[in-house]
Amino acid sequence: MAIVVNFEDERGKKAKSFDALVALVKDDLQKVNHAIVDRMHSPVEMIPQLAGHIIAAGGKRLRPVLTLASAKLAGHTGERHIKLAACVEFIHTATLLHDDVVDESELRRGQASANALFGNKPSVLVGDFLFSRSFELMVEDGSLSVLAILSRASSVIAEGEVLQLITANDTETSEDSYLEVIRSKTAALFAAACRIGAVVADRPKVEEEALESYGLNLGIAFQLIDDVLDYSAKQAVLGKTVGDDFREGKITLPVILAFRRGGDEERAFWRRCLEELDQSDEDIGQAIKLMEKHGSLAATIARARHYGEIARDALGIFPDSPVKQAMIDVIDFCIDRAY
Repeated sequence: MAIVVNFEDERGKKAKSFDALVALVKDDLQKVNHAIVDRMHSPVEMIPQLAGHIIAAGGKRLRPVLTLASAKLAGHTGERHIKLAACVEFIHTATLLHDDVVDESELRRGQASANALFGNKPSVLVGDFLFSRSFELMVEDGSLSVLAILSRASSVIAEGEVLQLITANDTETSEDSYLEVIRSKTAALFAAACRIGAVVADRPKVEEEALESYGLNLGIAFQLIDDVLDYSAKQAVLGKTVGDDFREGKITLPVILAFRRGGDEERAFWRRCLEELDQSDEDIGQAIKLMEKHGSLAATIARARHYGEIARDALGIFPDSPVKQAMIDVIDFCIDRAY
């Protein structure tokens, strides 16, 4: 039985669960978007042109929305979270620019990637510019705690990228090593984005840690589902091609589980395709069949649900409110993308 069900029938329900959170922070998000446009400005024409290309390409602004929502949940009534949410988006965008260069990606959200249009060197340098802009915003905020949280997240993300390079094309990669990569590469920024919401509200450390746990575990669940989607027909709906990770030899949890659960002949298949990158057009179909045979896609979704439950429990210390419920609904939104 296929893992992915009718996406068209489910899409409206799932989009609504994220839209509810966006609606609660709509005015603040508009201010964040203005701050992003303002801070992208540079007399060097290529910088706003290239940065604007990737930022305008879409995306749900999930990370800055989480900063805004976390600040609202923690009771913040000022404006500090606006610039910091823009800072989070700049960090995220910079990592996307660098990722696409490293991965030699030609598409980003269904459109030509920045490196495909402008070249690798400009993409790397504009990514550096956005990182620098993010640190300017941190300094303007003036909080050493915020600076510590976001600068640490930036370094951890870089560590995650290097870890992914080390494990690339290595079918012996363990689940623990893979999880360390996604904790660093993806979940660290989710965690930081949420924690600073409590910091700007001057809340106790226990609330900072609760929001950090929510973000960290939501980020892990989010990436697990992304890894499932690479082997899903739904990729076409999302503007992506099926099997990009496979073609690049990336070792993700669906691969790790299928490799560990398969026999010698199947493991030889994975080594040929992912270590040697000796692939035919039919191999992606065979990879999906092996994943379905051994339940590795379903198992990855189950892992995502586990981390989603940890994220849900982390919000338990906060009183019931519309923003808390919307943040809980976002957990389901992230996981239900697999269906």
